[in-house]
Amino acid sequence: MLEEAKKQLEAAYRFAEIDDESWQRLQYPQKTLSVSIPMRHDDGSLRMYKAYRCQYDTTLGPAKGGIRYHPTVNQDHCEALAFWMTFKCACLKLPYGGAKGGICVDATKLSNRELERISKAYISSMADFIGPDSDIPAPDLYTDERTMGWMYSEYKMIKGGHPKDIITGKPVALGGVEGRSSATGHGGYYVLEKILKSGIKDVPNNPEDIKIAIQGFGKVGYWLANKCFRSGMKVVAVTNEFGGAYNKHGLNIMSCRKSLDNSQGQDWGEGERITNEDLWDLDVDVIAPAAVENVINESVASRIKSKIVLEMANGPTTNEGDAILNEKNILVVPDILANGGGVVVSYFEWLQNRTAISRSLEKVEEDLKEMMNYATDRVLGLNVKHKVPARTAAYVLALKRINDANVCLGSKGYFQK
Repeated sequence: MLEEAKKQLEAAYRFAEIDDESWQRLQYPQKTLSVSIPMRHDDGSLRMYKAYRCQYDTTLGPAKGGIRYHPTVNQDHCEALAFWMTFKCACLKLPYGGAKGGICVDATKLSNRELERISKAYISSMADFIGPDSDIPAPDLYTDERTMGWMYSEYKMIKGGHPKDIITGKPVALGGVEGRSSATGHGGYYVLEKILKSGIKDVPNNPEDIKIAIQGFGKVGYWLANKCFRSGMKVVAVTNEFGGAYNKHGLNIMSCRKSLDNSQGQDWGEGERITNEDLWDLDVDVIAPAAVENVINESVASRIKSKIVLEMANGPTTNEGDAILNEKNILVVPDILANGGGVVVSYFEWLQNRTAISRSLEKVEEDLKEMMNYATDRVLGLNVKHKVPARTAAYVLALKRINDANVCLGSKGYFQK
């Protein structure tokens, strides 16, 4: 997975004009910690779980990245996700490097007491590896603000004091910032809005005429759908792991959410039933993969009819799928830009915790929109300047920023003088 992720970087290398030493530094993660966590289950049994934390690069600042609970988590998985976080933070001009961590566990099969125990055990094993000035975790797949609260509580117990800046995505009562739960989805909307205003061939100018389909209806997909719906766009299809709903005139997203909550995620309450596979064949303007990695492969890419693919998941498009989308002149808005809203608002929370100056929800949204627009402008500028895909342009931007930080400390050319 990491080797495939690095191939996305290679396309940007010749346009970024960076020092060879900076390139060499980015080929391997700086640090990866692998541990085994023992956990006593409610039935009295003890099981061991593999857990990881990777700090890929810290040139621009302390590492930043989420913690996920999923059976697919392994070392390569975490290193690839930390790689993407490194360039996401650089692309968004945040003072962070990239990190990622996780536990190889099916969180859906754990009780609340077991989730608390395994969360605190993870922090206990990582307490000397993370820190407010070295590596700041956040929520990710199957972790949430309650999980972050447990982790903060355990870190505070081990280290003492009130180090609220150790973890972001916490409950507001424990130092969290308002708007964090919706940040990734809203950030993606602001990127899409900016791109639509720039003008895309064969895409309507009027928001009410734009049709969008979203794969995934969790912490990212729901908030993107919600924001698009409230802005007047037609969210014609949404799916989750059980399938989805379609209505060519647009779905009522709040009604869908209410029906799903009352049916354990299986009854959408409106629209006709579709499968996740059906979604790729829909005639829409925008498709947003907002679930897991590698869903848009060669087969899926050849079927997509939309003019824009908004990557709200991490690494949703394979390299082979990406090549096909580019051949079809479909604008792929890369994950390191499109889903960066979460880390931007995590940055606001980190600043709030370090300065004890809180931000209102209105201020969070205003600053989020400004930062997402700024990054989108720079990516689109490089996209036009170098005549390269938006993904390559985003990596060019990120590479330049990391390289500037490295070179100012001296490189081979400087030390040979």
